[in-house]
Amino acid sequence: MLRGLLLCFGLLLPLTAAADPQVWQREWPKTDFSRSLVADWQEIRSGGVPKDGIPALDTPQFTEAAKDRRIKPREPVITLELEGATPRAYPLRYLTWHEIVNDVVAGVPVAVTYCPLCNSAVTFDRRTRAGVLRFGVTGKLRHSDLVMYDRETQSWWQQATGTGIVGRMTGTRLKTLPSWVESWQEFTARNPEGLVMAQPGWNRRYGQNPYVNYDRSDWPFLYDGTPPPHGLAPMERVVRVGSRAWPLARLAREGGIREAGVVLSWRTGQASALDTGTIAGGRDIGSVRVRDSQGRDLPHDVMFAFAFHAFWPDGTWMLK
Repeated sequence: MLRGLLLCFGLLLPLTAAADPQVWQREWPKTDFSRSLVADWQEIRSGGVPKDGIPALDTPQFTEAAKDRRIKPREPVITLELEGATPRAYPLRYLTWHEIVNDVVAGVPVAVTYCPLCNSAVTFDRRTRAGVLRFGVTGKLRHSDLVMYDRETQSWWQQATGTGIVGRMTGTRLKTLPSWVESWQEFTARNPEGLVMAQPGWNRRYGQNPYVNYDRSDWPFLYDGTPPPHGLAPMERVVRVGSRAWPLARLAREGGIREAGVVLSWRTGQASALDTGTIAGGRDIGSVRVRDSQGRDLPHDVMFAFAFHAFWPDGTWMLK
């Protein structure tokens, strides 16, 4: 499966681990490896592509949602609705192949990110104490999650947490913005005047899923950690809000959950981007929305259980 993905990029490299950071230092001469949150360098793995082998996007173009004819009704999009800006949709048919979009919305520099291997879709504010950063893809994985880098300091960042893990920005945490994944038909029904990211100008098989049957796998790619507790399957989806995780199966079964100060809702109609050969053809996994008690959208993520366990080992599992 992943070999097929790398062949699609034409960038098949050895999938190796390196316990010595000096190995990475030769590849990343401008990164300060004396600063790091990585206790065990065996956790850093080559994902099989070089730096920028998966090209992040800068200054994306947008079209009116009503004029798009490429995206199918059930296809998933990352929705960003910031005050003072026209709502924007970032289709996973594009994010699957690029993983990071550096954009500016209502004057806010944002990074819209998606890691297919963890099913993690998170939007960050790119403003930091070091200035506005632009993010790219290192080609490295940690606990099977995308390791990003910023082009200004060449520091490495963990996508799932938004935390600097290697380099000058080690320990810095990006602000997470409310965004969510929903079907294209949900986005357009609520935002008929909305905008959608236009198809990038790269030679990619947009709309195809290079990770066929991935979310039906027994074990995640290049993950050496322990399985999640409570008998949860590693590839089971959970809704993460802060350091709490609700199994998606529970939310789907109950339709809505109100506890721990948050309101979670679920509805049918969204295709899995990690199932069949086409993203539009994936099985229905439904869409999640998370709000506070006053109806305001909250930052959250719908990720695989193994990833929550890896990055929030002391997190709370909201099982019932």
